Amino acid sequence: MVDELSASSEGSFISRDRAWHPPAYTQAYKSSTLRSPRNALLSLGQTASELTGPAFGHSLLGELDNNLIRNFSREGIDAIGQRLIIHGQVLDENARPVAGTLVECWQANAGGRYRHKREGYLAPLDPNFGGCGRTITDANGYYSFRTIKPGGYPWANGGNDWRPAHIHFSIFGHAFAQRLITQMYFEGDPMVWQCPIVGGIPDMAAIDQLIARLDRHNTVPMDALAYRFDIVLRGRRSTLFENKLEGN
Repeated sequence: MVDELSASSEGSFISRDRAWHPPAYTQAYKSSTLRSPRNALLSLGQTASELTGPAFGHSLLGELDNNLIRNFSREGIDAIGQRLIIHGQVLDENARPVAGTLVECWQANAGGRYRHKREGYLAPLDPNFGGCGRTITDANGYYSFRTIKPGGYPWANGGNDWRPAHIHFSIFGHAFAQRLITQMYFEGDPMVWQCPIVGGIPDMAAIDQLIARLDRHNTVPMDALAYRFDIVLRGRRSTLFENKLEGN
C-alpha cells in the first residue's frame, strides 16, 4: 500500500484536511474546556530557530537510550512487565522514509503509574523503570524500542474514566522547535473505545492509525512480543498529532 501511495502521490500537493482533526473542545474530555482556544487561530511564519539547528545527533545517544527495560535499571535488574519491541518507520507525506530524525517515547509502568511527583494513582512504582527513551531513525526511517507494556490507569475526568494502555511519541524535525507529539495504542484493547480522549477524534480511520499492530514476525521467542507503529508526518495518511494541526 505504501508503494502504491508513493507512486500515485509523488510530486503532488496534498492539502490539509482540518476537519479530520478532533475539535479543540470536546465535552467528554474535561481538560479541553480550559485548553481550547476562545479566539480564531492565527497562522505564524517559522522562525530562524525552527528552520536551523541545533539538531540531535547519534553521538549524543547512550547505548541503552532505546531500551526502557534497562536504561533505568539498578544493579542490572530489568523492569517488571510484559516485554515488548515497539518498532516502525517514520515516513513523509509521499511515503518516503525520514532518516536521522529523533524519536522519543514515554509511558507509564506495567502497573499504569508514571514516575512523576504529581502522580496520584495508587499503583506501585518500579524502581528499575524510568518510562522514557529515545532513538534516531536509520537510513530507511526505521526506529525501534525495547520496553514493557504499560498498564491502563484512572484519571480524574468523569469520575470513573480510565486511559487505555498507550505510549507517547515525540518526533523532532530539523531543530528542537519542530516537534510533533502523538500517542500509540495497542491492537485489541477494548479500553481504546471507552476513552474520552479517543472519543473526541471524529474519524475512525484516524483512530485506527494510532493503534499498533501485533507483529508476530518480529517477536523474539521467550523474550518479547513485537508491535509495529508507523508514523506518517503529513498527507492523507498522516498520523494524528496532538500539538500540531498543521502536521496534518
